[in-house]
Amino acid sequence: MISKEKLNRINQLSKKSKTEGLTKEETIEQQKLREEYIKNFRKQFKDTLHNVTVVDAKGNDVTPEKLRASKKQRNNSRLH
Repeated sequence: MISKEKLNRINQLSKKSKTEGLTKEETIEQQKLREEYIKNFRKQFKDTLHNVTVVDAKGNDVTPEKLRASKKQRNNSRLH
């Protein structure tokens, strides 16, 4: 998870870019912080998806095969 300090800095840089503009160093910092934020978001999203099971109205597991394979691969990599 990204720290509150980093989130606050992302927001500060965003506001500053809209009002007065950023220096070259601040632009680079903003890009790095955004990349870290997006990387973290994607990881959390994948973790959430790996805890999902799709069930139809009759109670049958209809989880898409691609998700099942991804879950299996993830579990195998954790064992090794």
